[in-house]
Amino acid sequence: MVPSPGRPQIPVVVLAGFLGSGKTTLLNHLLHRSGGSRIGAIVNDFGAIEIDAMAVAGALGDSTVSLGNGCLCCAVDVSELDLYLDRLARPSAGIDVVVIEASGLAEPQELVRMVLASEQPGIVYGGLIEVVDAAEFDDTRAKHPEIDRHLALADLVVVNKVDRAPDGERVVGLARSLVDRAAVVPATYGRIDPEFLFDCRPAGERIGQLTFDDLHDHAGHLHAAYDSVSFTSEVPLNPRRLMEFLDSRPEGLYRIKGYVDFGAHDVNNRYGVHAVGRFLRFRPEPWGSGDARVTQLVLIGAGIDAQALGKELEACKDGAPHADEHGMWGVLRYVRDPDGDLEEPGLQVP
Repeated sequence: MVPSPGRPQIPVVVLAGFLGSGKTTLLNHLLHRSGGSRIGAIVNDFGAIEIDAMAVAGALGDSTVSLGNGCLCCAVDVSELDLYLDRLARPSAGIDVVVIEASGLAEPQELVRMVLASEQPGIVYGGLIEVVDAAEFDDTRAKHPEIDRHLALADLVVVNKVDRAPDGERVVGLARSLVDRAAVVPATYGRIDPEFLFDCRPAGERIGQLTFDDLHDHAGHLHAAYDSVSFTSEVPLNPRRLMEFLDSRPEGLYRIKGYVDFGAHDVNNRYGVHAVGRFLRFRPEPWGSGDARVTQLVLIGAGIDAQALGKELEACKDGAPHADEHGMWGVLRYVRDPDGDLEEPGLQVP
């Protein structure tokens, strides 16, 4: 199959990285700083509630495909991926580049293989962007040595959150020592030049060097050791009880993301919550006129007791409708002010 005459093939870029590295933040930055280029996206969440897809839907509109509750590398085959790519690559969509945002537990080499095996004539493999969390990089590599293999396959490595790491330059240097020909770019809040989406496409000889074993090794998939818990509540949560839950979360609970409704404690805003390891941040944002006022959370971890965590979250509903003067103080400690600083000094957040 060949592309339509006169129409260039659309690059498909795989955006990968471990849990909480900042992939969705980076994608949102690109969407808002695209310089006139139109970006389509396939967003893959690990969990039954598609939190990441919700985070980018406002910017993407009808140019997004959402795939939840599983890793794209195992849940979808090449022919099914082609159906999604066909939707985004058709001329009427006006897309200039497609980004596949993988879940934090996906195998990037398998996603690369799927794009290279695609029979969609309107697309071409545009490279692999691997995002790493500078503050968590050493611990992540210690727990998951396969991360080094992911970096070796990348065409661009974004060392994100360098502002949060005490030795960001060392981490950048370490990442450079682990890559092949990839560019390594330090970043904060996922802010990279959108031109990287078009510049990171590997040369033909680079693609040719990717062996069958590189691109088709299912052994040791990250998601095999992880479980997810999805929690939804139409009853607002009690901020004091939620903070007690977050402060006592078990070591194996590595990632929490979603949106919280605190009801009468703050009737104007919902609160995005992001936790990576022991770091925590809340982000208030106004309710939309048509938004359903619900709490939606996804928790991801290894060796976690899903039933116990669900019960603890259910207990956060107790006493929630009754606002008190100091109820939100614990939450507000982890909110940034409009200038980017924390409400209280000395606290660390991702």
